[in-house]
Amino acid sequence: MSDESREPLKRLFFALNCAPEQRRAIARWRSALGLRSGRPVPAENFHLTLMFLGAVGVAQIADICTAAANVRTPGMPLRVALDRLDVWRRAGVLVLAPEQASPELLRLVYALEQAMLPFGFEDSPKEFRPHLTLMRDYRVPVPESATPPEFYLRADHFTLFESHKGRYRALAEWPLVPS
Repeated sequence: MSDESREPLKRLFFALNCAPEQRRAIARWRSALGLRSGRPVPAENFHLTLMFLGAVGVAQIADICTAAANVRTPGMPLRVALDRLDVWRRAGVLVLAPEQASPELLRLVYALEQAMLPFGFEDSPKEFRPHLTLMRDYRVPVPESATPPEFYLRADHFTLFESHKGRYRALAEWPLVPS
C-alpha cells in the first residue's frame, strides 16, 4: 500500500480535563518545588487520562464517539483527589496521583474500555493508574514539598482528545450526569 492511499491517523485519548484555575494552582505548586530535572508539561495540557487509544484512523472517529456516547457514566460529577506525588521511573515522569482511586472513576474507565473493545484497542491492556503528569524525562527521586499536594480534579464530563505536536485538542465530550 502506498503512503498516498493510507488513511490519515490521529493520536487519541479519553481524559478528564482540568479547569483553568486548577491548572494554574497546580502549576504554581509545581514551580514551588524548584525542580531541576525533566521537562515540565505545559499547564494547558494538564488532564487525567482515562484511556489511551493511540493512532486511530480518521474514519473510525465517528464510531468511537458513538460508542463513547453510550458509555454508562457515574450519574454524578467526579471528584478525583490528587494528593500523592510520585515518580514513575520506567516512564520517566513525575505525577500527581490519588492515594485511592474512587469506585466511580474505576467504573467509568472500565465502561470505556468495554465500549472500545470492538475497535481493537485492547491489544495492550495496562492497569489503569489515575494520574496527572507534571514532568517528563524525570530521572531523580520524588522531590520534597513544603506543602503537600491537596488538589481535587472535578469533572462533570469526559473528553476525547487529539494529541498533535505537543498540543491537546478536544474533539468531543460527554456529560457524566445525564441531562
